[in-house]
Amino acid sequence: MKNLLILGAGTAGTMMANKLYKELDPLTWKITIVDRDDRHYYQPGFLFVPFGVYQPEDVVKPKAKFLPRDVDFVIAEIEKIKGEKNEVLLDNGRTLPYDLLIIATGTVPVPEETPGLKGKLWYKDIFDFYTYEGTTRLAKKLETWKGGKLVINLAETIIKCPVAPLEFAFLADAYFTEKGIREKVDISYVTPLPGAFTKPKATAMLSRLLKEKGITVIPDFYLERVDEDRKVLISYDEVEVPFDLLVSVPVNKGDEAIERSNMGDEDGLNFIPTDKETLKSKKYDNVFVIGDATNVPASKAGSVAHFEGEILLENILSYINGEPLEARFDGHSNCFIETGFGKASLIDFNYDTEPLPGVFPWPVIGPMGLLKINRANHLGKLMFKWVYWHMLLTGKKLPVSTHMSMAGKVTTE
Repeated sequence: MKNLLILGAGTAGTMMANKLYKELDPLTWKITIVDRDDRHYYQPGFLFVPFGVYQPEDVVKPKAKFLPRDVDFVIAEIEKIKGEKNEVLLDNGRTLPYDLLIIATGTVPVPEETPGLKGKLWYKDIFDFYTYEGTTRLAKKLETWKGGKLVINLAETIIKCPVAPLEFAFLADAYFTEKGIREKVDISYVTPLPGAFTKPKATAMLSRLLKEKGITVIPDFYLERVDEDRKVLISYDEVEVPFDLLVSVPVNKGDEAIERSNMGDEDGLNFIPTDKETLKSKKYDNVFVIGDATNVPASKAGSVAHFEGEILLENILSYINGEPLEARFDGHSNCFIETGFGKASLIDFNYDTEPLPGVFPWPVIGPMGLLKINRANHLGKLMFKWVYWHMLLTGKKLPVSTHMSMAGKVTTE
């Protein structure tokens, strides 16, 4: 009996467990998946909880519900990956051998990396919304907050779901408008990027929207520390931004077990050097990496994990059969961008092609618009929650091309 071991039962790990369970001979392969707890979070829903669109119970379910019954689900912390020995040591002392390893340990916000961020104001006047605790506590704060300086800050550029902070700004604008206190709320978007986003056409569209909504953009701001007593953000070049309520997107890092295993990249963020096309570890031949755990130059987003999963399935089956790894991931990512008041935009891009205007997913008929703001995109984003729980996690094929298609896109304007 051979052992396939998956580390991480989040989006990517659960999806791969389901895909491979359908393909591998159960008499030949035993599948084991490891995670630190038994609760699965619908992380795209964290954005909506502070504004009352979703309730906390809408975004959490038992992990075991989405795993095949014959997959061995182990709840434990990962102490160390011993790549030379083909085994993983757990914090309870148990050792799990593997013939093939998939690392899907994700990324987490680490507010402790920034002096003063996670101090006496944490979950009082400083909140994150990328964690279950953070988003639920922020929801309670917004229920009674009367206004002031709302600052949305990205501490780093490598973060989970790069458009989510922008969505938060747009939804905050709508939320306070509908509450009748928008004139009492000064919203600032403080980012280390030179503009609203990383891609020119998307940045232009999003910058116009921020300006229309009266949201101030403070670019090129690299957060060095937070002065808790004065309630001020301070950059490395000593620029100061005061706040009454800070919504922080802290530094994101990979799992600490990656660092303990000496498998992380050189920048110390614990992301794993990964071939950006085959998704194989650059260090170990029988190790593959997927989702936020990789260091591939693609967004750390659920759509990326989904498209990677299709490629990874092909390459793992090729690897098992002793065949060349011919499937190639092109960096495909697409993201809905909530813009408030029941509308949203949509972007679709890959390693080589920036977001372009057009229609998606089908030429001519769409029905969703690329770099357009409309109701259909908003409904698509809300519909994705059902797709996530019932199709994506369970490894079903979605009606969207794995590789980015130019069909429906406008290349000249």
